[in-house]
Amino acid sequence: MDSLADAVLNGATPAQLEREPLPGDYPAVHTRAEDVEMFRGVDDKDVRKSLHVGRVPMPELAPDEVLVAVMASSINYNTVWSATFEPVSTFAFLNKLGKQGGWAARHDQPHHVLGSDASGVVVRVGSAVRRWKAGDHVVVSCVQVDDQEPATHADGMMGAEQRIWGYETNFGGLAHYTVVRASQLLSKPAHLTWEESASTMLTAATSYRMLISDRGARIKQGDIVLIWGATGGLGAFAVQLVKNAGGIPVGVVSSQAKAEILRRMGCDVVIDRTEIGMDGDAAPSPEKTIELGKRLGRAIRERVGEDPHVVFDFIGQATFGISVFVVRRGGAVVTCGSSTGYTHQFDNRYLWMNLKRIIGSHAANLQEQWECNRLFKLGMLSPVLSATYPLAEAAEAARLVQTNRHTGKVGVLALAPEPGLGITDPELRARIGEERLSPLAPRVPALAG
Repeated sequence: MDSLADAVLNGATPAQLEREPLPGDYPAVHTRAEDVEMFRGVDDKDVRKSLHVGRVPMPELAPDEVLVAVMASSINYNTVWSATFEPVSTFAFLNKLGKQGGWAARHDQPHHVLGSDASGVVVRVGSAVRRWKAGDHVVVSCVQVDDQEPATHADGMMGAEQRIWGYETNFGGLAHYTVVRASQLLSKPAHLTWEESASTMLTAATSYRMLISDRGARIKQGDIVLIWGATGGLGAFAVQLVKNAGGIPVGVVSSQAKAEILRRMGCDVVIDRTEIGMDGDAAPSPEKTIELGKRLGRAIRERVGEDPHVVFDFIGQATFGISVFVVRRGGAVVTCGSSTGYTHQFDNRYLWMNLKRIIGSHAANLQEQWECNRLFKLGMLSPVLSATYPLAEAAEAARLVQTNRHTGKVGVLALAPEPGLGITDPELRARIGEERLSPLAPRVPALAG
């Protein structure tokens, strides 16, 4: 380990951190441009074959950027997309970004360092950075924006140059170091561990924008919200947000084991997909879609007496037609992704004749991220970390997510030598309580592997 990393782990002062030399390279989880065609014609695109853990060159820091020593990160589904080179190779993103020239040219490399979540310690700041300094404990927003683009000042997600760091950019968070813009940083919740705080921002803030923001569904007290994949990273935070807002979460899961986990999380209504005859992730036929929608609608009405006001859908092809059918008259389907396929089919009569809405949502702007992070700081939102892997086994962690054998979020330790570190407000943690803080985590933290 390099001397700067040692200084971070030993709690060095800001002045000491600034005196330590930067390493010339560092360990990182990355894909290789030479592997882009490796899965052509292959049914099981096993990400363990395309994800590499090895040393990559340290990039130069732009004036508006910050170098963070990463203590922990987590697996998001965009890492799976990157590692399968689908729906497009992310090297195409890096090449396009690099063509802008200047500082952007650094991103176009024959390797792509992945990861869109991180918690850690600031170790360097660019000459134009004002609000952050060496030694600050931070979490990282996944969104990079162009602050010279007019649309960014109305909503950061509307700018054409908005990108997801570690997916559409290089130098992501699954590494010992990451390069981020100063406008991506938020203060780390002091009562959370490194791995807990690194498992929250991408998925929790995405769910926040979808459900709470005035750019999403804007749920209110009493709203019934149908949540597909309710024990996944997005869904588990959606359950918490609906409960906090005074709504009624209706969680849909794919097994009895996940149903039990969802009940432990306090979800008001739990529905196993097999209960309505839904099996697998293939898109149902139009006739089957209506049949499944009717069954699901009956199951929801039996439990709460009404149809849902909002459907939270990131599953996509396998569920979207059902979502449009089952949401009530005047209701909304809000979507942020399509893990089972991007081509959605639905009967448009049920949309237009019943005045329903479809809301597209993507990540969250910095203000929404800040508001969401504040809820973690207050203890109103809790991490949903279920497993933690060392960086050397990040490919195994990604495979767990790829095959949907996980619940909640899967964490990855980077510089942190073990789970449970990084807590600087133990009193608040004790007041909130371990069980409430992380309902899916093992009571005694231990490395998976």
